Order: sequence, then C-alpha cells, then structure tokens
Amino acid sequence: MTKWLLRSMTELSSRKWISRLTGRFAQSGASRRLIPRFSRIYGIRVEEAEKRLEEYSTLNEFFTRRLKPGLRNVDTDPDAVVSPVDALITGCGPIEAGTILNVKGQDYTVEELLNRSPRTDNYKNGYYIVLYLSPTDYHRIHTPVEGTIVEREHVPGKVYPVNEFGLRHMRRVLSRNERLITYIRHAHAESAVVKVGAMNVSSIKYVEPLHNKVEKGEELAYFEFGSTVVLLLEENTFTPRPDLTTGLKVSVGERLGAMLVP
Repeated sequence: MTKWLLRSMTELSSRKWISRLTGRFAQSGASRRLIPRFSRIYGIRVEEAEKRLEEYSTLNEFFTRRLKPGLRNVDTDPDAVVSPVDALITGCGPIEAGTILNVKGQDYTVEELLNRSPRTDNYKNGYYIVLYLSPTDYHRIHTPVEGTIVEREHVPGKVYPVNEFGLRHMRRVLSRNERLITYIRHAHAESAVVKVGAMNVSSIKYVEPLHNKVEKGEELAYFEFGSTVVLLLEENTFTPRPDLTTGLKVSVGERLGAMLVP
C-alpha cells in the first residue's frame, strides 16, 4: 500500500509544470537565502566552488557552479574514456542484444533510451555505464573522450526521480524522462552521452558557445538539480577498468576504461 501511494504521488509530481515552477523559484533572488542551508543539508564541499557562497545570486546559480581550476585531473591517455561527471555508478556492464540489464532491478532497451535513433544498432552489443548525480555532487557534465560531436538530440519526456526509489519502483525511468543525447566520434569509435532529466530539474543545458570539436574533459552541459548520465560505448570498442562496478564513486576525468585500438 505504501509503495503504491508513493508511486502515485511521484506520478502526480512529475508533471513538467511543477518542475518549471520549482525551476523559476531556484532562479529567483528569493532563493538566495537558501544556499547556506542547502549546502549544509547535502554536505556540499563549498571550498571547491569557484566563488564564495555569498557571491551566488540564486540557488540555481550555486547548483550549477563551476569548480576552482585544477580540482579534477583528467586522464591524459589518448585512449582513456573518463567519467563525464562526479557520480555514483548505479549500473554498468555489457549490453546484451540491445538490452541494458538489471539497472536497479529493471531492464532497458537501447532503442528506447536513444529514442529509436538510426544509431541504435551501433550499441546493441556495446557497453553501458549509468552515473547518478545526487544533490551533493558537482553538476556540470564533461566530455568522456576527445573527438567530434556528430549529432545532438533533445528527447522530450517526464521528470520522474532518478534516485533509488525512482529507478526501482517507477517503470523504466531512464527511457521515459526528458533526455539530451550527444554522440561523439572518437578516433576509433563512437560514444553516446545520454543526459537524463529528473524531478524538479527545470532543464538540461549545453554549455555555450556550441562547437563540434571537443577535448576530453571539457565542459559539455549541466543539470539544474540532480540527475543521471548514461554513457554508451559501441560494440567491441571498449574495455572497462578491472574494478568498474555498481556502487563505485567516480569523479570528472577519472578513467573508466579504454577504447580498443583497431
């Protein structure tokens, strides 16, 4: 009964208009007074922020903060695939015949996740990594490889929570929520960076100005409030690092594995 009630409440609160209202408040000057309390509640490392707390004019500006230069080291191996975010890995492994298996007890198809893109076939037997950002985390998204952005797609959708409850008890959240998908062509292969919106996320935004040539570790986009990134690697192009597993905490620029050199 409790689970049914929570699911029903989540369904009702996942409407875009509620998310927009929350976003408007977070972007208003009135939200500024909540920044110190917000940072304390979530244990945010404010010493890493680019500016002092009092220099942020809104909660949204603080949430999408940049870090002080040099705080994240990017693996310089040309074939290294690095984490695009500070996050907890909530799923990873081989994609089996187009199916991403057992992310918090649920299976997903690549076809659904990529909105039935013609590129789906490239990933049907590839590799996936699900990276969850909590409110505590730094929320800018960086490029996992050096290369060329060959396509960007915005997929409208819901704004269900992508936390433990949402992933376990809501039906296929990752493929039903709003998504921003970036396909990057590396020297040896292609990767898909799928940015998944969440409850109370007013938007997912690209860092401007947009350009197609990207360096590994440079800013790509950012979330307004917590969410998830799903990183997809093509078939026979990626070897994960030996300890890559669910429950591992990773940082921007940290090695996740390597591209296979043909």
